[in-house]
Amino acid sequence: MISVDEALSHLFALTSPLDAEDVPLIKAHGRVLAKDVHATRNQPPFTASAMDGYAVDATSIKTGQTYEVIGEAAAGHAWQGQVGPAQAVRIFTGAPLPEGTDHVIIQENVTRAGDTITLDDSANDTPFVRPAGTDFKAGDAIRAPRVLTPSDIALLASMNIATLSVTRRPSVAIIATGDELVQPGETPGPDQIIASNSYGLAALIRQLGADPRLLPIARDTRASLALAFDLAADADLIVTIGGASVGDHDLVGEVAADKGMDRAFYKVAMRPGKPLMAGRIGRTTMIGLPGNPVSAMVCGHVFLAPVIRKMLGLGAQPALRETHALAKPAPANGPREHYMRAHLGPEGVTIFDRQDSALLTVLAASNCLAVRPINDPARNTGDQIDIIRL
Repeated sequence: MISVDEALSHLFALTSPLDAEDVPLIKAHGRVLAKDVHATRNQPPFTASAMDGYAVDATSIKTGQTYEVIGEAAAGHAWQGQVGPAQAVRIFTGAPLPEGTDHVIIQENVTRAGDTITLDDSANDTPFVRPAGTDFKAGDAIRAPRVLTPSDIALLASMNIATLSVTRRPSVAIIATGDELVQPGETPGPDQIIASNSYGLAALIRQLGADPRLLPIARDTRASLALAFDLAADADLIVTIGGASVGDHDLVGEVAADKGMDRAFYKVAMRPGKPLMAGRIGRTTMIGLPGNPVSAMVCGHVFLAPVIRKMLGLGAQPALRETHALAKPAPANGPREHYMRAHLGPEGVTIFDRQDSALLTVLAASNCLAVRPINDPARNTGDQIDIIRL
């Protein structure tokens, strides 16, 4: 067996960032920016009013000062002309400041009579002006790689970017294996169960920014498994579930070898998830996950997620860990790194008592995995522990 860190190193060596593709801005949310983007203009493109009021020359401002209102400026409708020292232009938020003005007196601080305004005794020491280029200037960059958020999309639109380069989404073929499996909605026989792992992993893969493809369940025969591998041959990543252990019906490794897999490793010193396998078949990376439901999902977070992030150009980094206090004691750990289902709340991390790798209800109640190092001693309430958020 190898360590989790060694397994991740092998997996990173098996994968590379994918190529880029151009997409319209409206479809770029959640994608990974592949190339730096540069603003094509200043924002704001002109000095603009930040409030409704009157545009004047700041040097003329004093209590009781009167101005002749000679025009009006609104957003999208600039006032053309030169404003003198005793003149003002009625201005609204977002409008360009007219020539000869550099200050906006808010409308609450004046009295207007016809075309004359008179300043009250307010200080008027805030200009309420947004200088050109305050937000960004032409040439300013948004750097890649970056997962594009709604705020990023708004910024890119403001920069007048209509199309941008993003990393292609990895195509991930999911092969659930086993005669005991049926699809959700079907009626299982007395010795069958529902194929849950593939649906949970597909959701995780989609959440990570890849495109999952669920293939038909592969039965415990060489022919069925060989067909499944053939159907998955055009994927960037093949994920098998089950059939990677050492039983008489666990044929995934043998059939993958028949298809030319160059195996990188088999078995990892972790709980749950010991029977993990990985390698390459041609240009395609393959990860063989264990069949127990929780084992498959935990390995999805620990191994599959970092691999997909590397494919998306986000670097080769393990799952992000945080450190929090334990809300109750935890027993000593054994000779394998243990990823324990837990809940992070106001009082700290509570590790669930039941850690059987078949219990999806416990996983669903968890919002994190508490990571216990090999031979970690018993921990007390308040001790710090690493977690991976789910």
